[in-house]
Amino acid sequence: MFTADSWPIACNMLSFGNTAPDGTPIEDAPASVWAGQMRQVRELGFDHIDPTDAWVPLGKLSDARVKEFQQVLADEGLAVSSISMTRSSVVDLKEGEENLRIAHRLMDLAPEFGATVVNTGFMQALTPAQQKALWFWLADGHVDDPELRPLAIERVRELGDHAERNGLQLSLEMYEDTYVGTPEDAVAFVTDVDHPAVGLNPDLGNLVRLHRPMPPYTEMFEKVLPYSNFWHIKNYMRDEDPQTGSYASAPMPLKYGVINYRNVIRRALELGYSGPFCCEHYGSDSIGVCAENRDYIRQVLTSALR
Repeated sequence: MFTADSWPIACNMLSFGNTAPDGTPIEDAPASVWAGQMRQVRELGFDHIDPTDAWVPLGKLSDARVKEFQQVLADEGLAVSSISMTRSSVVDLKEGEENLRIAHRLMDLAPEFGATVVNTGFMQALTPAQQKALWFWLADGHVDDPELRPLAIERVRELGDHAERNGLQLSLEMYEDTYVGTPEDAVAFVTDVDHPAVGLNPDLGNLVRLHRPMPPYTEMFEKVLPYSNFWHIKNYMRDEDPQTGSYASAPMPLKYGVINYRNVIRRALELGYSGPFCCEHYGSDSIGVCAENRDYIRQVLTSALR
């Protein structure tokens, strides 16, 4: 069990995007570009990062470039606590088999980086409407096909076997309109997978930001926290006007959004949560907000574990 000071709290590197300042794909950029971005995060006090494939897709790098990446990490004094796959569904009609292959490669790479969790999900590429929206969640996106659910279970179980062999956990990120898009669906899916190395990423920020009816967040967390093994953690302002049926949402630091994370984190610990945290934020100075969120989580853990 971690202490409040040793608990891994990573910065999700998606804030930097997948292209270098000169427009080069970040996976092809010089190591000095990776180093400069890692250094910004290290200077904010982070010890851990999540090198999501929305930033540098480790699963697609050559062995030589993987070693180069590891050297940059060491030089910048950073560790990896988790590796996330984003919009890389293993049942994508065009890319599903390739995404599955990459997920398996990440299962082999993760122990080399010291990561304990590989995170994936069933969200797919943003639609043109989502790409044009101020916030992508304001437009409708991909909806999972119920007929592919058995295949999704089969492939997740296959990844769970690989994770277990390598001493890892596989976490499924909750995201709207996917097989793990509501608390009920998420619990049903992970229960049907029925694998000790497979759990949920209770990223309910993905849901409370939606402009649609939503159950109270306390009820949603209560259902999914017992199955959770990793946590993309972020918060939003949310407003609903029943008179007009209008909604509003916007990213907020953990301390100020609609979710009371002081209560939720303490409840998670009561239910046995012991996985890493990964801070995310959209808009503004994302990594700066993530650093504030890290300090907030650390203080909540200190109080809860006293």
